[in-house]
Amino acid sequence: MSISIRKRLLGTMTSKGQTTVPKEVRDVLGLSEGAQVEWIIEDGKAIVKPRTLRAVDLAGILAPSPVGPVSIEEINAGIAEAAARSVMRSLKR
Repeated sequence: MSISIRKRLLGTMTSKGQTTVPKEVRDVLGLSEGAQVEWIIEDGKAIVKPRTLRAVDLAGILAPSPVGPVSIEEINAGIAEAAARSVMRSLKR
């Protein structure tokens, strides 16, 4: 049997419609900077839930490779090239 505790916490909305999630709520829900929350409107009430990604949420995010399958060596070479470009950009600053 689970025990449910109900607590009321207040927040204030800015003129831009932004609100701060109270620290106690962030702690309980495991929210940190950049976390997404899901708003559910039901019977005149708003339910806010932490949005966690599931594997199914990522389905189709990556398109098939335009060049077809690549070897681990080709992947490593691509990573090395990208790292080298990044270093060169940082040296130009």
